[in-house]
Amino acid sequence: MSKITFLGAGSTVFAKNVLGDCMLTPSLQEFELALFDIDHERLRDSERMLTNMLITTGSTCRVVAYTDRKEALRGAKYVVNAIQVGGYDPCTITDFEIPKKYGLRQTIADTLGIGGIFRNLRTIPVMLDFAKDMREVCPDAWFLNYTNPMAVLTNVMNTYGGIKTVGLCHSVQVCVPWLFNDLGIDSTGVQSKIAGINHMAWLLEVTRNGEDLYPEIKRRAMEKQKTKHHDMVRYELMFKFGYYVTESSEHNAEYHPYFIKKQYPELIEKYNIPLDEYPRRCIHQIEGWKSMREQLVNNQHIEHSRTHEYASYIFDAMETGTPFKLGGNVMNTGLITNLPSNACVEVPCFVDRSGVTPTYVGDLPPQLAALNRTNLNTQLLTIEAAITGKKEHIYHAAMLDPHTAAELSLDDIVSLCDDLIEAHGNWLPKFV
Repeated sequence: MSKITFLGAGSTVFAKNVLGDCMLTPSLQEFELALFDIDHERLRDSERMLTNMLITTGSTCRVVAYTDRKEALRGAKYVVNAIQVGGYDPCTITDFEIPKKYGLRQTIADTLGIGGIFRNLRTIPVMLDFAKDMREVCPDAWFLNYTNPMAVLTNVMNTYGGIKTVGLCHSVQVCVPWLFNDLGIDSTGVQSKIAGINHMAWLLEVTRNGEDLYPEIKRRAMEKQKTKHHDMVRYELMFKFGYYVTESSEHNAEYHPYFIKKQYPELIEKYNIPLDEYPRRCIHQIEGWKSMREQLVNNQHIEHSRTHEYASYIFDAMETGTPFKLGGNVMNTGLITNLPSNACVEVPCFVDRSGVTPTYVGDLPPQLAALNRTNLNTQLLTIEAAITGKKEHIYHAAMLDPHTAAELSLDDIVSLCDDLIEAHGNWLPKFV
């Protein structure tokens, strides 16, 4: 029996979507859906929910929960990763509260910035442990990474883990539909091309029947910008740099040095920037789970229709050979020619029985490549810190982060990193 292993299966709602989709995919019938999580209570919840879903979907898959990670991985053909190391309490709280003492404010802090750096540093060792197990018990498996920070973790698994890895993010999927809906434009028949890096990929082309739709997009966006709305940062970046970026305004507010500034506090109001947004979401999700648990875990008649998540479509393409196109995070093997070759990039990819085949993009517009490089500098130095165990590279990563560097002095950045290292304690490996 072929096996799909889900690491972080205590993410019950996400497991429902990804594995529920697999249950509804004809080519994936008879697969074992192997669940693993270090939180055994949440693992049991997901097992009960998915076992009930087998009945309602009529699937012939088999759900098996494991408390031994290596056994969960043994013989897997596909592995889905959805872990969060350290959780909201204590690690996300630490990532937000200590920088605040230095006057450094964040919105999401799960990809770049000082929060993203430390989220990487506590997650990379766990990922490399996954890779070690996989090389032993399922060396040919495809690893689908959904965990942030997406680009760094996908890079590490490919470069240092020795595992075939593609990183998957929703921002490319929803970019055009959400933009067009927001501007009241019909998206029927629209063709688009998106490439860059994760959370900072660019809508390079957007046409319908050969007509460039950017002039109309910018005209409507300029009108919308006259009143406060949720996407003001991205529209401002589009006006100044020429192209729309895939990830949300709350994310991009902290990827650039232009928006969250102590000396210009009025920018927060002007661009409607939700400071401390991620902790609020975490609290909301924790509270929401209390009521959702009964609905999902103890419900023997859970309805499910196939979602837009990429995973089941990727597995189906690899099983059947029917090609599927996606926006994937892969290593830059000459794909984007004005970004570093050791970077992880987000480009159109095709999937079939031969695996994931990324497409050639060439040069990005120079200003977009320059913006990407500002974020890649921090990503690559964070990897250097994690692999070498040298504390100095943590400092370098933070010093090169656009938002952190714009707000703090060099000495304060070093002090902030030291405080975060101490506060995270055993959640981090030892650095020298």
